[in-house]
Amino acid sequence: MTSRLKLVIGFLTFLFIILQLRLWVGDGGIKKVSRLKAELQRETEMASALKERNKTLEAEVQDLKVRLGALEERARTDLGMIRESETFFQYAEKNTEPRVD
Repeated sequence: MTSRLKLVIGFLTFLFIILQLRLWVGDGGIKKVSRLKAELQRETEMASALKERNKTLEAEVQDLKVRLGALEERARTDLGMIRESETFFQYAEKNTEPRVD
């Protein structure tokens, strides 16, 4: 082989190695692309969960706007509110263990 051909083969080999390095570890390489795909998957799952939560909250808001009973139910359960003419009874469970002071 001539020295010129060896030089061309050496240059092409060097170029091939450099391109392979950029492909595997360089900016925008396979490693980064796979990491970005995994991140995209996580973000997509989180967005889907948040969309579902938003749908639930929107339905609850619409229910509270439309039905007075839903608003009253919410006030009773979350805030412990009672009507003016009602009597509220609260029962405590009997403590079975002796109290140690």
